[in-house]
This record gives sequence, structure tokens and C-alpha cells, in this order.
Amino acid sequence: MLSELRWAIGHRRVHRWLPGAQERLDLRRTLQSGVRHGGVFVELAWLHPKRKMRPLVLICDISGSMEPYTRMLLHFIHSLAAKYHRVGVFLFATQLTRVTRQFAHRGVDHAVAEVSRAIPDRAGGTRIGEVLRTFNVQGSRRVPCSSAVVLVISDGLDRGDPAVLREETARLQRTCHRLAWLNPLLGRSGYEPVTRGMQAALPFVDNFLPVHNLASLKQLTKSSAVAPVGQLAANPTYRHPLWGKPAAS
Repeated sequence: MLSELRWAIGHRRVHRWLPGAQERLDLRRTLQSGVRHGGVFVELAWLHPKRKMRPLVLICDISGSMEPYTRMLLHFIHSLAAKYHRVGVFLFATQLTRVTRQFAHRGVDHAVAEVSRAIPDRAGGTRIGEVLRTFNVQGSRRVPCSSAVVLVISDGLDRGDPAVLREETARLQRTCHRLAWLNPLLGRSGYEPVTRGMQAALPFVDNFLPVHNLASLKQLTKSSAVAPVGQLAANPTYRHPLWGKPAAS
């Protein structure tokens, strides 16, 4: 079912122009057409900017507290990596591991098995701040982060220093196009992100969304952080006292 979902990843405008919609006059083609018709401009030629799909970076927590959701999330990540070429995948508990190559396998079961063998600290503790620091210093060099949508998938239950998490989340938000935090606990009735980790990270998150079951993933495809600018899907029922961002329309 996850493999059948279609994800609306945003596009970015590049410098190249293509023939098409009426956005910019193509003088060269217009003049060439006039020469062919004896100096009469029968019609005007137009250009429109080429758009490329934004890179997508997934940084997923597979620590012990995330164990009930890990397999579903690995299938979710595989469904994205199988459809889009510009996807970078990182998994973490206490340390960050790049697993983009492992998710390139067509068979999801084989890909998940390869990933499991590549992760030395699966189901261990969580140090999100140190992990994001590693990504900011090293991992961001291996992916085009400045134009990317970055999805951090974690419950925010962190054993590290909240100050480090705050600093590195802010740094990541400054260096990427948009930063979204997907939290499986957000799908629980009455949940409030009052842990030190979530309080440290939320002021610098553009989107805060649930990702706890298939229904939440389907909703993510329709109105998620990977939607174009201006269609941010912040949780409409929650307003964090520190974050203070209202739901975007």
C-alpha cells in the first residue's frame, strides 16, 4: 500500500527556460518566425522557466523508543527512494549512518534487511543533537541540502543536551529549503510535545506532523511538508507555547 502512494514533492525554479507558457517572450524564435514569413510576425514565441524536483533528505530515528514504528517507517522511506532519484537517507540512534545505497534495492524486504545489517546502534539510545551536528558538518556535504526539503522523523525522546539540539536544529533550518519534523507520538490523543528535546527543536521547525500509521502517511501525501511553499501543513489543532506558530493556510 505504501508503494502505491504518490508524493507531492515540491519543485524549484532553475535558470534554464523552455518553450511553452506565456511568461517570457522568446525574441530569437519570434524573430526567426518573422523572417520565415517575410517580416510579418504571425505569432509570438514564449518561454517558461524549467522546474526541477527538490531534493528530499530523510533523517530517521530508529532508537529503542521508535521500535514500534521502525518497520513501517523503513517501508515508507523505501517507497520514496524507489520513486525519486534525488533522495538522501540517514538513520540514527546514537550515531548517524547514511543508507541511501541500501534503499536503492527494488525489493523492500531485501532493502530493509540490508539497512538492518548496516546500522550498528539500532534500538539503542538517542542523541538527536549530536546526530544533527554530524549531519550539518558531514552529511550535508553529500546531499544538496540548500535546496532540499528535510524530514526529521523522531519521537523527540532525547538523552542528549537540549542546548545542542536547539543549536543544530536552528542551523539545519537555516541551511535547507524547509525543515519538517514527523513525530509518531503526535497521533496519540492528548499528546503534547513537552519533552526537553521537542521543546528545544520546535521553534526551528517549519512543519510538525504525525506519522504513526498508514492513514497519517496518506494525509502526508496530500497536505504535507513536501508541498510547495505557501501550503505548509502545520498541525491545525496544536500551538506550542514556545513555538507559537499558528497553523498555516
